[in-house]
Amino acid sequence: MSISATTPDKAIPRALSPWLTFLFAAACGLVAANLYYGQPLAGPISADLGFTPTATGLIVTLTQIGYGLGLLLIVPLGDLTENRRLVLMLIAVSAVALIGAALSSTPTAFLVASLSIGLSSVAVQVLVPFAANMAPDATRGQVVGNVMSGLLCGIMLARPFASFVAEASSWHVVYYVTAALMLVLAVVLRINLPVRVPKTKLRYGELLASMGHLALTSRVLQRRALYQAGMFGAFSLFWTTTPLLLASPAFGLTQNGIALFALAGAAGAVASPIAGRLADRGMTKIASTLAMLLGMAAFLISHFAVDGSLTALLLLTAAAILLDFGVTTNLVCGQRAIYALNPEHRSRLNGLFMATFFAGGALGSALGGWAYATGGWTMTAWIGFCFPALAFLLFLTEGRGE
Repeated sequence: MSISATTPDKAIPRALSPWLTFLFAAACGLVAANLYYGQPLAGPISADLGFTPTATGLIVTLTQIGYGLGLLLIVPLGDLTENRRLVLMLIAVSAVALIGAALSSTPTAFLVASLSIGLSSVAVQVLVPFAANMAPDATRGQVVGNVMSGLLCGIMLARPFASFVAEASSWHVVYYVTAALMLVLAVVLRINLPVRVPKTKLRYGELLASMGHLALTSRVLQRRALYQAGMFGAFSLFWTTTPLLLASPAFGLTQNGIALFALAGAAGAVASPIAGRLADRGMTKIASTLAMLLGMAAFLISHFAVDGSLTALLLLTAAAILLDFGVTTNLVCGQRAIYALNPEHRSRLNGLFMATFFAGGALGSALGGWAYATGGWTMTAWIGFCFPALAFLLFLTEGRGE
């Protein structure tokens, strides 16, 4: 039986108003943040619920697995079902999952909630192509950049927010507060989002099968996904290992100190609207080149940031900002490129794009933890350098017509 969409009850406006652009950006940031609250809270949650040391890693891993599954199985529905309804359903599930996490009294219950949080958080990847579909061609990059700035702010602010709230109260409060935010957000989006009914008439199975065809035939998708996989691998490696470095005897930072350092990464969100405007002006290759060079430079200067001095801390902060600028710029350029391919395929293209570079991020996190334990920051930084360097080498093979 095919999945049909409802008839729209109001027309999508010809262009996004500043208020609606802000709403898309804020919604993406608030929902994306749900993915990252568990990272700084893994220790307290593990101690409170009785996780074994081996199972503690599942607190973050299951959220990531849920998100990866959602990218491939739920996000493509944005090309098939009415977008506002899909977003609202996913945010409602997020609220329930967050409440479930807060109420959990056993490891199993919390892990089920974590998986559900990851699955439902793909609402952000329905919202981004939703906004792109509403934007005129001439300013689509700018709109995507503005929306992504909100998403990236949510990612970078989630960890310090969770750390501060948990230290002032408990980890349970973090999940109660964010569940309430999801409920308020759902009401606001229900009132303000227009109805968007896709034209696709495929069945769900056919929709998923078509993703394989897109992955095999779209060179732009393949390249932009691999470029971003390299950049996001570097990003994940950096933010997985720098807390370990900062907490080491060389720096001796507390949890709050590390949270304040993480705030520096939020500066990368400034790059999103800039990258979008450059892409709209046909400067995608220039912006991508700069992005990958910034990624490499970040790890090169971080080699001088290991002695625990104030200078070292400032260098490490500069590296965080440069890396986040590079990752953000390349991400927006990639999305601008794939959204230009076919309006009816945007959600599927976005799901494939995100799933690919998310895999790169998972690889970066895994290698980062191993490298830091094996060879300290020096080995970690050289492996981190290789991620954007390999992406840049692939980028240099791109033909003039691609």
